[in-house]
Amino acid sequence: MIENFTYHRVPVADDVTLNAAVGGDGPAVVLLHGFPQTHLMWRHVAADLAATHTVICPDLRGYGDSDKPATGYSKREMAADVVALARSLGHERFALAGHDRGALVAFRAGLDHPAAVTHLACLDVLPTLDMWDVLHGASAAVAWHLYLMAQPPGLPETLIAADPDTFFGHFLDAWVRDPAALHDVRDAYLTASRQAIPSIVADYRASAGVDVHHDAADRAAGNRLTMPVTVVQQDWGAALGYDAAALWRAWAPGLHHHTTTAGHFMAEEAPAEITGRLRELLAR
Repeated sequence: MIENFTYHRVPVADDVTLNAAVGGDGPAVVLLHGFPQTHLMWRHVAADLAATHTVICPDLRGYGDSDKPATGYSKREMAADVVALARSLGHERFALAGHDRGALVAFRAGLDHPAAVTHLACLDVLPTLDMWDVLHGASAAVAWHLYLMAQPPGLPETLIAADPDTFFGHFLDAWVRDPAALHDVRDAYLTASRQAIPSIVADYRASAGVDVHHDAADRAAGNRLTMPVTVVQQDWGAALGYDAAALWRAWAPGLHHHTTTAGHFMAEEAPAEITGRLRELLAR
């Protein structure tokens, strides 16, 4: 648990209740976790931000201690969960930051609910359309899990369930630059992921299907993120041959783009850096 935070179970949709840690006082900030993690990834950043803000850290639909329905993993539905969660806790407007999968949910929330999202931060992702566009040739092997979990129901779930700790542990080990940053939560992440294989796969499968259609419709309509936006990424663009800032700027005219030397799990590996970037965003 995040120390000094209280825990709530909040209904957000039909038959879906989210687990959320809430702490602090002031303007609301919602923090969304990535894969293969839970809300605990924000434990350091949340404790810092709680000095000046009400900080809300949910487990996404399908993850951690939140409900895991069989369907409903479009980022549009998951974003609606977040808006409903904040509203149920008394916040019609809030800043929103997401990491990895949570960043894709945050991105969709910013497009679908601009009146609710005052500021937006996305950590270490590209928008879904751009993600698929930059993966090609042998370099796409770095994202092999995206292709595995895009397969029809049955195959990926069966393969992952054969040895879930090896599967999920691979990402915790391969994507981190400072393994000590995860020592206190690694077992918790493995346990939570092991118990959520079908819903985690469903989340990823949606990003190869319905999420593509939603993002393509927004691109065709010229829809953009109208709030201040901060993106923090590893320098994947240099490694894979694309301009990450330019791709993000096409969606977010008010973009501040930063690269970090921390690993993928930057909120745990470099919490002071990430907290600083978020405070800069909130001041805009």
